[in-house]
Amino acid sequence: MIDAWVAFGFGAVVAQRVWELRLARSNAGRIRRAGGYEVGASHYPAIVALHVCFFAGALLEYGLRTPDRLPPWFATTLAAFLLLQAARLWCIRTLGMYWNTRIFVVPGMRPIRRGPYRWLRHPNYAIVTLEFVCFPLLFGCVFAALLFPLLNLLVLRRRIAVEERALLAASARI
Repeated sequence: MIDAWVAFGFGAVVAQRVWELRLARSNAGRIRRAGGYEVGASHYPAIVALHVCFFAGALLEYGLRTPDRLPPWFATTLAAFLLLQAARLWCIRTLGMYWNTRIFVVPGMRPIRRGPYRWLRHPNYAIVTLEFVCFPLLFGCVFAALLFPLLNLLVLRRRIAVEERALLAASARI
């Protein structure tokens, strides 16, 4: 029973990520047609590698543990994870065609300040970091829940710096 739940959980989240990559590719085309361009592509492979290792690492940890039941914090963590998914969709909807897994800039465009971006400069990055905690905890993978958020913060440190410089330069051209 638990293995079926794990397979469903991993499958659903991986399917969501594949959908997001397709959306990002579509949005990239729209942004380019609007005169936008990509910046910071050199660090993108590190982000992809981190996400692949995240899923592989959590699955490996689960396999090594071979639990016979869900962890006692499952219901709380599932509720938190589902709220994070709603927040992720709010970010995607708020940014519209400008949402992407890569960094794109449209010259003269100011940063969006509505939706969750009213309160946080980079809410999607906060959500991903919290997902890196919650998702492995659903399956009792405590090591992955500790390791991958820290690795994500290291990658985000560079990404956010690149993104901030690019947004500042683009909005200065107004």
